Formats: sequence, C-alpha cells, structure tokens
Amino acid sequence: MYKSVFTKHIDKRIKIVKNKSALQTSYLPEVLPHRSREIDSIATIIASAFEGDRPSNILIFGKTGTGKTAVMKFIGNELKKEDPSGNTCAYIYINCEIVDTRYSTLQNIGNQLIMDFEKRIPFTGWSIDKVYAEMKNIIDEQNKVFIVVLDEVDRLVDKSGDDVLYHLSKINEDLKYSKLSLVGITNYLKFTEFLDPRVKSRLGEEKILFHPYDAQQLGDILRARASIAFEEGVLEEGVIPLCAAMSAQEMGDARRALNLLRVAAEIAERSGDTSVAEAHVRSAKNKIEMDTISETVKTLTSQSKTVLTAIIYHSKENKTLTTGDVYSKYNELCKILGIPVLTQRRITDLISELDMLGIVHARVRSFGKAGRTKEIELSIPQEICDMLADDEAMKALKTYKPPSQTTLFK
Repeated sequence: MYKSVFTKHIDKRIKIVKNKSALQTSYLPEVLPHRSREIDSIATIIASAFEGDRPSNILIFGKTGTGKTAVMKFIGNELKKEDPSGNTCAYIYINCEIVDTRYSTLQNIGNQLIMDFEKRIPFTGWSIDKVYAEMKNIIDEQNKVFIVVLDEVDRLVDKSGDDVLYHLSKINEDLKYSKLSLVGITNYLKFTEFLDPRVKSRLGEEKILFHPYDAQQLGDILRARASIAFEEGVLEEGVIPLCAAMSAQEMGDARRALNLLRVAAEIAERSGDTSVAEAHVRSAKNKIEMDTISETVKTLTSQSKTVLTAIIYHSKENKTLTTGDVYSKYNELCKILGIPVLTQRRITDLISELDMLGIVHARVRSFGKAGRTKEIELSIPQEICDMLADDEAMKALKTYKPPSQTTLFK
C-alpha cells in the first residue's frame, strides 16, 4: 500500500478538538462575555435608527483583542433580527485592512447594496466624484437608515488620507430620503489628532473606549469557547488559567488567549496526545511569539516600515540611536521609495507605536538643559529583518548602497 509523506503524521494524529471553528478569532458566539456594557452603549445610540432618525457617528477605541470587531458584528446581527426585512435599517461592514483606498471604500459600500451584478460600480475606471455620486444615489433610493462600520479606519486614513471620511461624514447633507451613520473602529488612541478639523467634528460625535480584559475575564471567555470546542476532560486543569494569565500580562488580548489555546491543542494533536497540558501551552507561546512579530511587521503601513528600516540600518552599526538619527535616514529612504516625508513629530509617534508593539525599545533620555530625546534599540530577531527585505513596499531598497556598507539588506 502506497504511503505519502502525510501518512505517518495522519496515523500519529489524535483528534481531540470536536469543533475547531469555536477557537478561531473570527468565530462569533451568541454571547460575548464581559462586553454587555459596551454593547448596551452602542445599542442605545443606534436604536434611534428604527424610528427613522440618524444615530450619532461613533468612534470605538481600544487595543487589539478587546472585542471591538466582535461587538460590532454582534450589533449587526441584532440589527438584522430586529428588522429582518431590512425596510428600516441596513448594516454595512468594511474591513479597511483590505479596502484601504477612497475609491474602493465608496465602491464597496455601493456594491453591497446592488444585487444586479451588471449595475455594480466597477473596480476601477471612474472618477472619485462619479463613484461618490453613484453610491449616494444607491443609498438614497432605498429610503432607510444605514449603519456603515469602518473597521481599522486608521489604516484607511494612513494610506489614503481623510478625504473619504469627509465624503461619508457629510453625505447626509446630500441625501434626501436616506440617512447614514458612521462607526469607526481603531486601535490607535490618538487617531483623531491627525484628522482635518471638519472631519474630526463630524466623525467623533460619540466615543466608546474598550478596556483590555483581565485574567479572570479572559478565563471566562476561554471556558465559554472550550465548552464548544472540546469534550469534557480534554483540557488539563491549569491550561485555561495559564492561557489567560499569559495573555493578561500582554495587553489583555482575547485573540492571543484564543490563539494560545488553539495552537496548544494543535500541538497536542500532532504529538498524538489525548489531552492538552500546560507544556503544550508553553510550546504554543514560543511558536506564536515568532508568528505574531512576523505578522505585525507585515501589516505595518509603508511609513512605519520605512521608519523600521531606518532603525535596522543604524542597528547594523551598533551605535546609540536617537530620534534624529532615525529621521535623517528615514528622509533618505523616503526619496528612494518615492513616498511622502512626514514631520519629525509624526515619526516620533510612529516610533512610539513600534515600541508599543514590541518591535523596538525606545526610552526617553534627558540631557538637562540640552533637552530630551529617545534612545532606540531594535527588539526583533534577524530573520524578521530579513523578511522585511523581501516586502513588496521595500523592494526599491534591494539595490540601495548606504555609504558605510555594501547593501542595506543581505
């Protein structure tokens, strides 16, 4: 009998997870533990839509893994339950990690409302004004209230500016029959500081902050998911408390807690074990840490990648690195890459974001009357630096030769 390279792994594997989808971060449970207050706050604002009124625009802030997206998807499902025919209210969700330009955002909103494929707005070829006008007409002819959710809205603004937010926040002035309310979701607490004042005043009518989960709350979330994913007795007693404690120490991220439990279960299955133990969780932590850093670097904006590349360049010289050093090299790299040069204040903010993500370590050092500056060190392994060299956004640097070395990337 023929045996493929997979045979021995299939034979060894013992299936201990009965429902793997329950351990995915995309899974939306019927109940969201410890988010009833936030759900209530949002529902209170949006409830006026069922009376034909336009709800206030909402900005939702919070660190990664605090349940922002899950809550808004839960709200979307509740809207459909309240108005199953969709005669009064419609819910539109846009992921700005994927839909990240002015054109694609307006086109995506319009096309979610068109059933006839031939009448849809094309992926390219129209002017922004024409796309906006078509989208506005599509919305207006339906005579209802629209709740438009822009998830990771800071990504859209970083790449394309805030013009699209200006269009969407003022659209009610152009609508005769329908109304539109925006819900922006962002991890960046200073997001509104960089918006045009006109957009800022319109968009931030209501603000809701999602606080990180603590260890006990993460434990409750994991137990709820585990009851769906595993048979009784598969998880050893200390597994869920350990996953919760590890994630609580690192910003209270529920996604990380779920990923720890899922990867630990996969490691146990691949090892042929019949239960998940604490040792599997520790192995999962080591694996995820490398994967998380890699994924974080991949999803950085082109500006953040350029700042990180400038830091990598200086780290090769083993010198003490200041914000001024980074900004000088950043200016040079921007010219090669053909991207706009941001102000030094904005670059300082981007360095702080990289520090918060654990990619660099930045500490403030005081020089007395001479002022203060940040001293910056790289915190990621060499293989991640090498991965950045192959990034599409950085390809123009492949042939770049800094003055003191042969090439920036090997």
